[in-house]
Amino acid sequence: MLKTLKFLFAALVFATALATKPIAAAPTHGLAMHGDLKYPADFTHFDYANPKAPKGGTLRIAVQGAFDSLNPLIIKGKPAPGIREYVYESLMARSYDEPFSLYGLLAEKVETPDDRSWVAFTLNPKARFSDGHPVTVDDVIFSHALLRDHGRPNHRLYYSKVARVERFGERGVKFIFKPDGDREMPLIMGLMPVLPKHILENTDFEKTTLTPPIGSGPYRITKVSPGASGYLVYERDPNYWGKDLPVNRGRFNFDKLRYDYYRDGNAIFEAFKTGLSDLRYENKPNRWAVGYKFPAVRAGKVKKETFEMAIPAGMRGLVFNLRRPLFQDIRVRKALGLMFNFEWINRSLFYGLYQRTGSYFDRSELSSRGRPADAIERQLLAPFPGAVEPDILEGRWHPPISDISGRDRRNRRKAFALLQAAGWQLKGQQLVHRQTGMPFKFEILAASREQEKILLEFSRALRRLGITARVRQVDSAQYQRRKTNFDFDMIENVWRASLSPGNEQNFRWSSQAADQPGSFNYAGVKNPAVDAMIKHIVAARDRKTFVAAVRALDRVLLSGHYVIPLYHTPGLWVAHWNHLQHPQKNTLYGPQITTWWSSEPEK
Repeated sequence: MLKTLKFLFAALVFATALATKPIAAAPTHGLAMHGDLKYPADFTHFDYANPKAPKGGTLRIAVQGAFDSLNPLIIKGKPAPGIREYVYESLMARSYDEPFSLYGLLAEKVETPDDRSWVAFTLNPKARFSDGHPVTVDDVIFSHALLRDHGRPNHRLYYSKVARVERFGERGVKFIFKPDGDREMPLIMGLMPVLPKHILENTDFEKTTLTPPIGSGPYRITKVSPGASGYLVYERDPNYWGKDLPVNRGRFNFDKLRYDYYRDGNAIFEAFKTGLSDLRYENKPNRWAVGYKFPAVRAGKVKKETFEMAIPAGMRGLVFNLRRPLFQDIRVRKALGLMFNFEWINRSLFYGLYQRTGSYFDRSELSSRGRPADAIERQLLAPFPGAVEPDILEGRWHPPISDISGRDRRNRRKAFALLQAAGWQLKGQQLVHRQTGMPFKFEILAASREQEKILLEFSRALRRLGITARVRQVDSAQYQRRKTNFDFDMIENVWRASLSPGNEQNFRWSSQAADQPGSFNYAGVKNPAVDAMIKHIVAARDRKTFVAAVRALDRVLLSGHYVIPLYHTPGLWVAHWNHLQHPQKNTLYGPQITTWWSSEPEK
């Protein structure tokens, strides 16, 4: 009987171990952060690339400023653009019509278990650096150690999460991660640039250099002229090893890429107008509305296009510093939010071209705007009753709508009622606290004239409530220092967003980051519901749960009224000379210049 019990107990332990054991990994051609890959193992090219695109011609790009380094992987110096994209390759290449998926580049196969505690790559035997040396496992291991110890802060952070590195076979390398549960690490390692050990092992990597780097990518740097009026020329490598890979077909079509440097934005625009550069991404609505009326546009030689994007617009907003007692009452924050007249500012200053931001992930499927919370979201939020306002939970909330007169009395009355409830009253023409007599005063820090213009309009609106909001523009060094140390009352900030937000949300919104100088938690958010939603985002294993967790975080942040949402562009504004052609199919991220080509390649 005893033996039987021991056997049954052993069988139960074994069965339990099988049930909890991670699903075994299997080599595959790609890796998705959530869900399945879009492209099968036998795919021939990305849908947004034209495999029949002609090769040839030169793409000329204008850049503002100057460069003094050809090493973009260290913090020293001002690196030249394009090196990471055109010279240094990673183990895998990203697909831009999926939220976050990678396919084989230097590595032809990848495998990772269900718990993502490790990832293994098998190198493509054809992979070569531009000097003919093969890309080996030694190069991969060397690159990891070099960037972990001497790379940029983001490299040091992520690559330090590797507990150990193992090699297997002739072309295999395996990264075993520390037990912190970061499910993004296999993809981060897939995007790690692979550097030539035989070139860099005896150099001072952290020192800036103007020596053209050796990489495995499709282009080589052939001309370098640093300085304020400098330039940089890339030439397509005729012996590029990876030109026929599925991830590369229809890409890298120009024979040359030339980056020319100019002193300011106006000079760049003039260069474009005269044909000295081939395309420009426009970010000024005023210029987009009335600035493109020069002869080449009227003659049809220059095209204006607006490209739709499905990636989040991010959050541009006026940030309340909750470390200041003045802004700790949510009613005060709501009241000031009512006083920002987007409709008047958009019409008067921006030709009506902006859209009002109403989500931290606006313009994407991750946004909670206009969507009632589903069952998964409600389950995630259940332990935090009251963390989300009812109208935000039900998808009915939107930013305050003002009239276009610039003197919205209806919203002003609502704002004044909230301020009265929070203990404020008018004394003459000044708003003061009922108990302390303290006047309602604060400073808005500005970094540029463009910011200052918007902030002054907001300040004038607040003056009608008896609030003194002083707008102060400071130089960039002082602005960055005060921003880093949270030494401000209010600032304008932009938090960019992707379709695969993850651990970076901790650095932006977690309670821990609120007391960490240099973090992006400028508002000083300390909210248990926020912390919990970030954990759910990082731990999500399927796309449906992941999207629900991101929307739940969005709702909690909106309910906290930590910022006054501003605006975003409806798409990407691009102007280009008409010899540039692009595929008809767009990506989730907008146009990818690596898929464009010239209809006049002989030029």
